[in-house]
Amino acid sequence: MDVLVALFGAGKELDSLQMALRARLTFVCTLALIRISGRRSFGQRSPFDYVVAILLGATLSRFIVGASPAVATFAASLVLVLMHRALGWLCVRYRWLETLVVGVERELYRDGTFNRAQMSAALITRADVLETVRKELHATQLEDVEAAFLERKGEVSLIRRQSASP
Repeated sequence: MDVLVALFGAGKELDSLQMALRARLTFVCTLALIRISGRRSFGQRSPFDYVVAILLGATLSRFIVGASPAVATFAASLVLVLMHRALGWLCVRYRWLETLVVGVERELYRDGTFNRAQMSAALITRADVLETVRKELHATQLEDVEAAFLERKGEVSLIRRQSASP
Protein backbone atom coordinates (compact mmCIF):
# COMPACT_ATOMS: atom_id res chain seq x y z
CA MET A 1 0.00 0.00 0.00
CA ASP A 2 2.88 2.36 0.78
CA VAL A 3 4.22 1.76 -2.73
CA LEU A 4 0.89 2.83 -4.28
CA VAL A 5 0.78 5.97 -2.15
CA ALA A 6 4.37 6.74 -3.11
CA LEU A 7 3.62 6.25 -6.81
CA PHE A 8 0.16 7.83 -7.04
CA GLY A 9 0.13 10.09 -4.00
CA ALA A 10 -2.77 10.74 -1.68
CA GLY A 11 -5.09 13.70 -1.44
CA LYS A 12 -4.39 16.95 -3.25
CA GLU A 13 -0.68 17.17 -2.48
CA LEU A 14 0.63 15.53 -5.65
CA ASP A 15 3.91 16.04 -7.44
CA SER A 16 4.34 16.05 -11.21
CA LEU A 17 5.31 12.38 -11.41
CA GLN A 18 2.30 11.29 -9.35
CA MET A 19 -0.09 13.32 -11.52
CA ALA A 20 1.54 11.91 -14.63
CA LEU A 21 1.09 8.35 -13.35
CA ARG A 22 -2.53 9.12 -12.43
CA ALA A 23 -3.10 10.53 -15.92
CA ARG A 24 -1.61 7.39 -17.47
CA LEU A 25 -3.79 5.12 -15.33
CA THR A 26 -6.84 7.24 -16.14
CA PHE A 27 -6.08 7.04 -19.86
CA VAL A 28 -5.92 3.22 -19.78
CA CYS A 29 -9.07 2.96 -17.64
CA THR A 30 -10.92 5.43 -19.88
CA LEU A 31 -10.10 3.32 -22.94
CA ALA A 32 -11.59 0.32 -21.14
CA LEU A 33 -14.69 2.33 -20.20
CA ILE A 34 -15.15 3.50 -23.78
CA ARG A 35 -14.91 -0.09 -24.99
CA ILE A 36 -17.61 -1.03 -22.46
CA SER A 37 -19.75 1.90 -23.56
CA GLY A 38 -19.46 0.91 -27.21
CA ARG A 39 -18.72 2.83 -30.38
CA ARG A 40 -21.83 4.92 -30.07
CA SER A 41 -20.40 7.09 -27.27
CA PHE A 42 -17.86 8.77 -29.47
CA GLY A 43 -18.92 7.76 -32.97
CA GLN A 44 -22.40 9.23 -33.27
CA ARG A 45 -21.73 12.62 -31.69
CA SER A 46 -25.32 13.32 -30.73
CA PRO A 47 -26.15 15.47 -27.69
CA PHE A 48 -27.00 12.21 -25.91
CA ASP A 49 -23.44 11.00 -26.55
CA TYR A 50 -21.77 14.30 -25.67
CA VAL A 51 -23.33 14.16 -22.20
CA VAL A 52 -21.41 10.97 -21.43
CA ALA A 53 -18.17 12.32 -22.87
CA ILE A 54 -18.37 15.52 -20.82
CA LEU A 55 -19.39 13.80 -17.59
CA LEU A 56 -16.77 11.09 -18.02
CA GLY A 57 -14.05 13.69 -18.54
CA ALA A 58 -15.20 15.75 -15.57
CA THR A 59 -15.43 12.73 -13.29
CA LEU A 60 -12.09 11.20 -14.24
CA SER A 61 -10.26 14.51 -14.02
CA ARG A 62 -11.04 14.56 -10.30
CA PHE A 63 -8.85 11.47 -9.83
CA ILE A 64 -5.96 12.95 -11.80
CA VAL A 65 -5.79 16.09 -9.63
CA GLY A 66 -6.46 14.21 -6.40
CA ALA A 67 -9.85 15.75 -5.68
CA SER A 68 -11.61 12.36 -5.36
CA PRO A 69 -10.56 8.84 -4.37
CA ALA A 70 -9.62 6.48 -7.19
CA VAL A 71 -12.11 3.69 -6.54
CA ALA A 72 -15.07 6.05 -6.10
CA THR A 73 -14.12 8.00 -9.25
CA PHE A 74 -13.82 4.89 -11.40
CA ALA A 75 -17.03 3.43 -9.94
CA ALA A 76 -18.92 6.63 -10.81
CA SER A 77 -17.42 6.58 -14.30
CA LEU A 78 -18.44 2.96 -14.79
CA VAL A 79 -22.00 3.81 -13.73
CA LEU A 80 -22.13 6.66 -16.28
CA VAL A 81 -20.89 4.37 -19.06
CA LEU A 82 -23.29 1.56 -18.16
CA MET A 83 -26.23 3.99 -17.98
CA HIS A 84 -25.31 5.33 -21.42
CA ARG A 85 -25.10 1.82 -22.85
CA ALA A 86 -28.41 0.78 -21.27
CA LEU A 87 -30.17 3.92 -22.50
CA GLY A 88 -28.75 3.37 -25.99
CA TRP A 89 -29.99 -0.22 -25.91
CA LEU A 90 -33.46 0.93 -24.83
CA CYS A 91 -33.51 3.60 -27.56
CA VAL A 92 -32.89 0.91 -30.17
CA ARG A 93 -35.92 -1.02 -28.91
CA TYR A 94 -38.32 1.84 -28.16
CA ARG A 95 -38.76 4.53 -30.81
CA TRP A 96 -40.63 6.85 -28.41
CA LEU A 97 -37.65 6.81 -26.03
CA GLU A 98 -35.22 7.47 -28.87
CA THR A 99 -37.34 10.46 -29.88
CA LEU A 100 -37.35 11.72 -26.29
CA VAL A 101 -33.61 11.25 -25.74
CA VAL A 102 -32.13 11.99 -29.17
CA GLY A 103 -34.87 14.12 -30.75
CA VAL A 104 -36.29 14.23 -34.26
CA GLU A 105 -35.23 15.83 -37.51
CA ARG A 106 -37.00 19.05 -38.54
CA GLU A 107 -37.84 20.14 -42.07
CA LEU A 108 -36.66 23.74 -42.33
CA TYR A 109 -37.16 24.42 -46.03
CA ARG A 110 -38.99 22.82 -48.96
CA ASP A 111 -39.57 23.99 -52.54
CA GLY A 112 -38.81 27.66 -51.99
CA THR A 113 -40.53 28.06 -48.62
CA PHE A 114 -38.98 28.22 -45.17
CA ASN A 115 -40.92 26.53 -42.37
CA ARG A 116 -40.84 29.36 -39.82
CA ALA A 117 -42.43 27.29 -37.04
CA GLN A 118 -39.78 24.55 -37.30
CA MET A 119 -36.99 27.11 -37.61
CA SER A 120 -38.20 28.95 -34.55
CA ALA A 121 -38.54 25.75 -32.53
CA ALA A 122 -34.99 24.74 -33.51
CA LEU A 123 -33.53 28.24 -33.10
CA ILE A 124 -32.23 28.13 -36.68
CA THR A 125 -32.15 31.16 -38.95
CA ARG A 126 -32.30 31.58 -42.70
CA ALA A 127 -28.62 32.57 -42.50
CA ASP A 128 -27.80 29.18 -40.92
CA VAL A 129 -29.44 27.36 -43.82
CA LEU A 130 -27.69 29.58 -46.38
CA GLU A 131 -24.36 28.93 -44.66
CA THR A 132 -24.89 25.21 -45.20
CA VAL A 133 -25.77 25.84 -48.86
CA ARG A 134 -22.48 27.70 -49.28
CA LYS A 135 -20.46 25.02 -47.49
CA GLU A 136 -22.08 21.94 -48.99
CA LEU A 137 -23.16 23.04 -52.46
CA HIS A 138 -20.69 25.89 -52.97
CA ALA A 139 -23.63 28.07 -53.99
CA THR A 140 -25.20 31.26 -52.67
CA GLN A 141 -28.82 30.63 -53.64
CA LEU A 142 -31.40 28.02 -52.77
CA GLU A 143 -32.40 27.36 -56.39
CA ASP A 144 -30.73 23.92 -56.41
CA VAL A 145 -32.16 22.94 -53.01
CA GLU A 146 -35.38 20.97 -52.78
CA ALA A 147 -35.34 20.64 -48.99
CA ALA A 148 -33.26 21.39 -45.90
CA PHE A 149 -33.47 19.49 -42.62
CA LEU A 150 -32.07 20.03 -39.17
CA GLU A 151 -30.82 16.58 -38.25
CA ARG A 152 -30.94 15.11 -34.78
CA LYS A 153 -27.23 15.78 -34.27
CA GLY A 154 -27.71 19.48 -34.95
CA GLU A 155 -26.42 19.58 -38.54
CA VAL A 156 -28.36 21.08 -41.43
CA SER A 157 -28.55 18.68 -44.37
CA LEU A 158 -29.63 19.54 -47.89
CA ILE A 159 -31.55 17.59 -50.52
CA ARG A 160 -30.63 18.67 -54.04
CA ARG A 161 -33.42 19.41 -56.49
CA GLN A 162 -33.70 16.72 -59.15
CA SER A 163 -32.87 18.26 -62.52
CA ALA A 164 -35.22 17.65 -65.43
CA SER A 165 -34.28 14.76 -67.72
CA PRO A 166 -32.71 15.81 -71.06
